[in-house]
Amino acid sequence: QVSLVESGGGLVQAGGSLRLSCAASGRTFSTYVMGWFRQAPGKERDFVAFVSWSGSSTYYADSVKGRFTISPDNAKKMVYLQMNSLKPEDTAVYYCATGPAGSIVRLRTPRGYDYWGQGTQVTVSS
Repeated sequence: QVSLVESGGGLVQAGGSLRLSCAASGRTFSTYVMGWFRQAPGKERDFVAFVSWSGSSTYYADSVKGRFTISPDNAKKMVYLQMNSLKPEDTAVYYCATGPAGSIVRLRTPRGYDYWGQGTQVTVSS
């Protein structure tokens, strides 16, 4: 059974940093990718970033490029999202997800992933 558990969310002032963690278990992840999505109240779930477990392939939403970094730790089966220069518009529930490797078009959408974590709240105050 696949399990994804996020942690690291919280309240931070604009310009600050947070690091989200996702603990993964229950799958041979080497042929899968890990993604982060976020969902603000009343809005759709939006793509943030994805990474291959080797770390050789990464892709970011334009809104976070240059500020966020996604990285895997194969030994620990963890995936991290380092978020710097946070803005109030980054406020959302952040979800970790896993899915089979595929096209960037597909992996930028929730339908590209078959397992999800429960989410962790990130609030950025102005």
